[in-house]
Amino acid sequence: MGMDGVNNAVIPGKATPEDYVTEITRANDGVVNQRTIHQTATRGFDMVQRLERYGVKFEKDSAGEYNVRRVHRSGSYVLPMPEGKDIKKVLYRVLRQRSMRERIQVENRVMPVRVITDGGRVAGLAGFNSRTGAFVTVRTSAVILATGAAGRLGLPASGYLYGTYENPTNAGDGHSMAYHAGAELSGIECFQINPLIKDYNGPACAYVANPFGGYQVNAEGNRFVDCDYWSGQMMAEVKRELDSARGPIYLKLSHLPDATIGQLENILHTTERPTRGTFHAGRGHDYRTHDVEMHISEVGLCSGHSASGVWVDEHAATTVAGLYAAGDMACVPHNYMLGAFVFGDIAGTQAASFAAGASDAGTLPEDQILAAHELAYRPLSNPDGPPQPQVEYKLRRFVNDYLQPPKTARYLERGLESFERMRTEIAGMGARTPHELMRSAEVTFIRDCAEMAARASLYRTESRWGLYHQRADFPERDDANWFKHVNLRIDAGGEMEFLTRPVAPYIIDVPGIVRPDARTPAEAGAGR
Repeated sequence: MGMDGVNNAVIPGKATPEDYVTEITRANDGVVNQRTIHQTATRGFDMVQRLERYGVKFEKDSAGEYNVRRVHRSGSYVLPMPEGKDIKKVLYRVLRQRSMRERIQVENRVMPVRVITDGGRVAGLAGFNSRTGAFVTVRTSAVILATGAAGRLGLPASGYLYGTYENPTNAGDGHSMAYHAGAELSGIECFQINPLIKDYNGPACAYVANPFGGYQVNAEGNRFVDCDYWSGQMMAEVKRELDSARGPIYLKLSHLPDATIGQLENILHTTERPTRGTFHAGRGHDYRTHDVEMHISEVGLCSGHSASGVWVDEHAATTVAGLYAAGDMACVPHNYMLGAFVFGDIAGTQAASFAAGASDAGTLPEDQILAAHELAYRPLSNPDGPPQPQVEYKLRRFVNDYLQPPKTARYLERGLESFERMRTEIAGMGARTPHELMRSAEVTFIRDCAEMAARASLYRTESRWGLYHQRADFPERDDANWFKHVNLRIDAGGEMEFLTRPVAPYIIDVPGIVRPDARTPAEAGAGR
């Protein structure tokens, strides 16, 4: 499984950083820290060239120029990768170079469960080896969390625990670890919900097909969205159509020339999801004769396609000294893979600098080490307890029952009651092997994310971001009271608390967005 392209490449001569920041600000109803988005906008092209030097191939036109496609409402940022199925191999070859191996120790089988802190700053990590079961502690003054989306939150319609839209190994580990380390998380009420192929755990890829002439239609054959760019507004339109007499909905491809369909098959069946062609063949479907039935995914938390995650500044720093975050778990809206690379680069540079100037981390606090040990090994004390798959299924079914938009206070409160009850059931889970211990620890992360999602959704008493935070009991957007970030963190007593942060002054004005905190020229003059 690879990547078909980068979704947010700002290529000089094709688009400008100002265009991109404007586009993402609009897509997120104005509630963004533009400085973080600007990092991706200004550093993305250098990252594309760096990846190219590594051996990643990007599509170019007959003149040798990057062949970017338009999917966003304005601007062309999608840059296909014809051999994107091999991107992980290319990056791994770089990591295996002697110059890298001499300076980097890679531990593939150690699963961290807690970031250890001392005096409000990072002191280390605790986890265990998922093959041997050995407990592992690391003393360090800097940690980078890059654990991806909380993709195993809602339960897929198929009922398969690992049949998720996102990588199912991403269970919200980093979100939970950041929370328990005292870091702020932001926008957790802004869910990720994506269009996908019905009965298949993968995207329908309308954004891939759109530049080739594909588009979404209802059962009557009519288009119902004017832009296939993923956003909460588009997903609201998708759900509205699915729930109407005009459903089901489809990705229409059957009208395209055979040569074009061949190009799409090459992208979608060999790069994005190699099993996709097998899935269609199993149903006797071909893009030339059958359009692709679509549905919507389970809920998750992901900044790559939405706007939720661990709060970071433009230097990838969280609110805990020495703790950094990058990728789909860091709150940089619509940051995608290229943004993950950019912020990974920033986080690495910043963390190394911080560690070089920090004093020795010293002895790790014993109470935190004991708590991490208990979290990791508790299921061994009850080997005949309920197995992880049963407990996880029940937990995630509650997520679907009570958190799926449109949200209401009554459903969210019922969800919280269920998640609180699940603490006891999770504590009684049984395990016998290190692998089962790993899966059991992931259930605790899922429960933490479910609670955060419910409480954050309750806290923001308005609707915003289309379907992502659609409140049936507060159906209108309320900029006067809610044009701000909703952040959460753990308090000194171990309870979840909320705070709000103002939307930082824009560095790029966005036509059409009127900030409620903007002063008139007369007010600005009077305040001098």
